[in-house]
Amino acid sequence: MNYVFQFGIVVDNLPRLLAGAALTVKLAAAATVLGLAIGILGAYLRTNGPRALAWAVAVYIEVFRNTPFLVQLFILYFSLPSLGLRLEANQAALIGMAINFGAYASEILRAGVEAVPEGQIEAGRALGLGRVQVFRRIILFQAIRIVYPALASQFVLLMLGSSVVAAISAEELTAITNTLQSTTFRAFEFYFAATGLYLLMTLGFRAGLGGLYWYVFERGRRAT
Repeated sequence: MNYVFQFGIVVDNLPRLLAGAALTVKLAAAATVLGLAIGILGAYLRTNGPRALAWAVAVYIEVFRNTPFLVQLFILYFSLPSLGLRLEANQAALIGMAINFGAYASEILRAGVEAVPEGQIEAGRALGLGRVQVFRRIILFQAIRIVYPALASQFVLLMLGSSVVAAISAEELTAITNTLQSTTFRAFEFYFAATGLYLLMTLGFRAGLGGLYWYVFERGRRAT
């Protein structure tokens, strides 16, 4: 093997790689917030909403969980302009990731809602609370605590899956890496660096999400 590794070129382009990593994190974080909002609404409608809306949410969940994310992204970026709606690459990436994450979050949260003891829900209704109030004040917090590990794993998968948006030229880490390796012909060095950055981000977020779980759900309980 005559290949000579030149990691110095990675160091020279480190600011561009870090900028791509930063955009990856921003897209994943923003898509998670939006997707969680969609997921909470979807879980409520699936468990408490009118039958027609519950069915509509079920169809949305099945469509987005059983079709490739890349195809969903291409519809947003390449097909919508035919209808007069043109999105920038980053906008299409964010919307696509949020809608896709929302479908998974809806189903995960629905499982959490159904795991909350029925007696607590009946107690809330006995106090005169409406359905929305029972859901917001009694069910939601407990449901999120129950399914938090699944939601956290889904967030990490979302961040890693964001590499797909490189296909529409959203300049996240994978897209920047592709550009750099194609212009310098140092594929091994740049993909190795990207692998390291993804690994650092994943481990960092797993640690951060674990800390967030302790702060929100465990800290108060241990103090009592």
